[in-house]
Amino acid sequence: MTADEPMSYADAGVDIAASEDATAALVGAVSAEIGGYAGTVPIGEQLLGLVTDGVGTKLLVAQAMDTYDTIGIDCVAMNVNDLIAAGLRPVAFVDYLAVEAPDPAVAAAIGRGLDRGVTAAGIPLIGGETAVMPEVISDLDIAGTAAGVAPPAALFDAGAAVGDTLVGFPATGVHANGLTLARKALARRHELTDPAPFDPSVSIGEVLLRPTAIYTDLYEPLQAVEVHAAAHITGGGWRNLFRMGAEGFRITQRPPTPPIFGLIQQAGEVSDAEMFRTFNMGVGFVAAVAPDDAAALCASTSGVQLGTVEATGGVVLTDVGVTLSS
Repeated sequence: MTADEPMSYADAGVDIAASEDATAALVGAVSAEIGGYAGTVPIGEQLLGLVTDGVGTKLLVAQAMDTYDTIGIDCVAMNVNDLIAAGLRPVAFVDYLAVEAPDPAVAAAIGRGLDRGVTAAGIPLIGGETAVMPEVISDLDIAGTAAGVAPPAALFDAGAAVGDTLVGFPATGVHANGLTLARKALARRHELTDPAPFDPSVSIGEVLLRPTAIYTDLYEPLQAVEVHAAAHITGGGWRNLFRMGAEGFRITQRPPTPPIFGLIQQAGEVSDAEMFRTFNMGVGFVAAVAPDDAAALCASTSGVQLGTVEATGGVVLTDVGVTLSS
């Protein structure tokens, strides 16, 4: 591929369709019923939910920048946000760190990030595991598991209904998805250590490492209104809206898109459609809310009314003329 050819996530090395096929194959081979954002089991009158996730190739940005004190925040965020999307209250977190070789300084930096993450999420870090595996791991990998609880009635499992209002909550940046495309697109024209053109006081790498937003403060406001479904906008970008159980979403307005996305798009000649299929584009969490409750939810949070749920039509982003299919 030449430097002036348009890039896609698949060109960068991540084929979302193939990944979804592999996930479906794994789930199909398991005899148990698998949940959506979180699997749950009854514990008395409550449901216990569990989720697990990591930070992906954001680790490679941390490695290149030799900055490891934020990826722990991402690890916590990627997990607790999935609990919130399911309607569960996060209550605890554990981590798993696999390394090629022990490095106390790196481990301490990761620990500081984990501590900041669980503090922001309002939950304890109750344990974890560190594994040294030089024949398996190159540098390091980190993942986590979070637990949440809720009464059955609190779960967002009804599914988005036609006519619901979509309320979106701002992202802090790229978060921890799409970094394979972001890194390779930016590398065509920039170094991670270059000053960001839109803010020369920080480097491009520092912007990419800004931690994923933690949305645990949304738990109470979402429970106070009629929410039918919610989506954490992660891998697959705005196609995550389909996880809310509807086939049509019309987006008529959005919060401002952070400038890092424009830099990625320009450097990689990435199409609008591919950007929205890959990145959060400034919206990290979306809830499908009964229309009469949308204004109250936005007033009590950082939420912005994005549009409405429709019967069919895919994700239609009217401002950029993009339609994403399921």
